[in-house]
Amino acid sequence: MKAVVFHDVGDIRLDNVEDPKIQEPTDAIVRLTSSAICGTDLHMVRGTLAGMVPGTILGHEAVGVVEEVGSQVRNLNVGDRVVIPSTIGCGYCMFCRNGFYAQCDNANPNGPQAGTAFYGGPQPTGPFDGLQAEYARIAYANVMPVKLPENVTDEQAIMISDIFPTAYFGADIAEVEDGDTVAVFGCGPVGQFSIASAWLMGAGRVIAVDKDQSRLEMARAQGAEVINFDEEEPVQTIMELTGNIGVDRVIEAVGVDAQRAHSGPAAEEGEQMEGEFQTELNRVAPETNPQGDTWVPGDAPSQSLLWAAQSVMKAGVIGVIGVFPPQAMTFPIGTLQQRNLTVRGGNCNHRKYMPKLVGLVATGALDPTDILTQTEPITGAIEAYEAFDRRQPGWIKVELNPAA
Repeated sequence: MKAVVFHDVGDIRLDNVEDPKIQEPTDAIVRLTSSAICGTDLHMVRGTLAGMVPGTILGHEAVGVVEEVGSQVRNLNVGDRVVIPSTIGCGYCMFCRNGFYAQCDNANPNGPQAGTAFYGGPQPTGPFDGLQAEYARIAYANVMPVKLPENVTDEQAIMISDIFPTAYFGADIAEVEDGDTVAVFGCGPVGQFSIASAWLMGAGRVIAVDKDQSRLEMARAQGAEVINFDEEEPVQTIMELTGNIGVDRVIEAVGVDAQRAHSGPAAEEGEQMEGEFQTELNRVAPETNPQGDTWVPGDAPSQSLLWAAQSVMKAGVIGVIGVFPPQAMTFPIGTLQQRNLTVRGGNCNHRKYMPKLVGLVATGALDPTDILTQTEPITGAIEAYEAFDRRQPGWIKVELNPAA
């Protein structure tokens, strides 16, 4: 079968690889009908998230049709259409039973303290071959995949494999409630769904911060008040818009601000990485920021986290869903303490939220395909990665079609 395979930092290829096989009685083999490229995939390709094993198939978002089931998969039939969660959980440990599928004790073969297991990730996450392929082995298929109603399309369902539940998780841990004013930092795909999730949870106002005009236009179309941080200082503007109080809640959908890997065509052209936010966000903070906190040059926290801590009201809540590598060790702790802030973050427990989101789409309450801007055949995956990495105008979310 064809699959997108990691060979080295900056080196991914569309290879012919062996078809997957049942390895455990709880496995299933799924013929993939839709996959996608995520900003997290770019972190692996660039080396921001280290430890990728050469030969690993990339991708952690997929929809498909069940082709084969193990002896202990008692809830699926061959021919069922399913959406596959990006993160993997056993379903029976104490963490899964409490909805913390991303902290499953059993899914990660590196042990119960190893952290989240997910498809297409580095060695510390498993590794598990990913979902940018024609077929995939799905672990714990007796628990994880969610069956799809006939009226939910592949294009809708692929949004529910990762980015929509991740955004909903962000609004959940930020404790968004009726009437809240919510700031969303980062208007990429997850940020767009964070805006939608804040509305679903009853937000009264949503303020969206980014610099990419196409993303800001998409946020404005959702009813968000937009701020271009390239044109105005975002914390000051948020304070002006909120009567100098700040927002009630922040969803941080930016994550690590890393340089593009020093390899591949984009690096040769000398372009900067344009991940969930642009690289210039990684600039060293000034000695004293607007809240009066002093930082040591070179040891500054992520700019987005600093803005989040400064723009949320006293005793407010910040939900962090942007991707940070394990070596990220800085945070504006002084601002957090002095302003009695609550910060919650983590990897999304996808399986917890997916049935509800599938139901919302099935009823017509929302259509997540507004975020989907490109559909490419898997044979064009490498070119799609390059275009997505450069953030060519309008490239916000890319679907890969393994059957094309």
